[in-house]
Amino acid sequence: MDMFSELSTARGQGSRSLRAAFRLVGAERAEAKWGLAFISPWLIGFALFYFVPMVVSLGFSAFDFTLSAPEEARFVGLQNWTRMLFEDPKTWETLFVTFKFAIISLPIGMISAFLLAVLLNSQHLIGKNVLRTLFYAPTMVPLIAAILIWSRVMNPHTGWLNQMIEIVGIPAVGMDGLRWLDDPNLIYLAYTFIGLWGIGNAILINLASLQGVPTELYEAASIDGAGWLRQLWSVTVPMVTPVIFYNLILSVVGLLQYFMVPFVLNLGTGYPEGTTNFYMVYFYKQAFSFQNMGYGATLAWFMFVIGLAITIFLFATGRYWVYYAGESR
Repeated sequence: MDMFSELSTARGQGSRSLRAAFRLVGAERAEAKWGLAFISPWLIGFALFYFVPMVVSLGFSAFDFTLSAPEEARFVGLQNWTRMLFEDPKTWETLFVTFKFAIISLPIGMISAFLLAVLLNSQHLIGKNVLRTLFYAPTMVPLIAAILIWSRVMNPHTGWLNQMIEIVGIPAVGMDGLRWLDDPNLIYLAYTFIGLWGIGNAILINLASLQGVPTELYEAASIDGAGWLRQLWSVTVPMVTPVIFYNLILSVVGLLQYFMVPFVLNLGTGYPEGTTNFYMVYFYKQAFSFQNMGYGATLAWFMFVIGLAITIFLFATGRYWVYYAGESR
């Protein structure tokens, strides 16, 4: 048999094995039908409430219309995109604000959640079950209520945060003190504090990953003379990198959609000095305050593209630092 005949035979066998892989016999076909039946509510919900609205919003980006007069919709093609990218400076200003806050808040939030999980996983910690409950409990508080609580905590005159700082000798109370929500130099730190109030979910996920690290790795490292800090860096961190990566993706997506805190505290005004004029606040004002749905849909899709690009980049670079047990490199 010549080379071309062998290639044809191998190709035919490969196509038959591929078809056989997708060909289901009686019991498998029934199992597949039951599986589709059980996930059909989710599939229908995803199609009706996610996929179809996304497609419709993409169509909206090619029109100029308002909710108050949809019959006056006018097809403008790519004019909304041109306006957003080249004519509207607010697009890039709000993106800069969003990324600036993300650069400050992201590392603080992720490191805090991880270190608190390490603390709560310690064998020497007394009352760990109570502490785990206390750290997770704030996530049960509605977000609006938590924001209003923190606005009182950071009050420059009566807030207990400034009064505690005053105890250690730093002037913090009064008009000349620390104005957390009014000072452009402190506002992102204040928003980060509010975000730390709700890191219970991240702590819980990190805690579960820490408990899954094999104890024999720590024993081997201890025999080799590694101290606690060395074990944390060389054993714990590499073994939980998949969970760190998961939390990183969720945190990045959440920060790109950052909206509720600045909107509740400042009603989207950008106070102080435009430092809280986040991208999603600008999108909300365009789409729902000004009812410019065509331009609002364009802003939403631009953020989707940015989030998708960042996610793809993280997945592409994750293979260099994320360790999966049993994976061959």
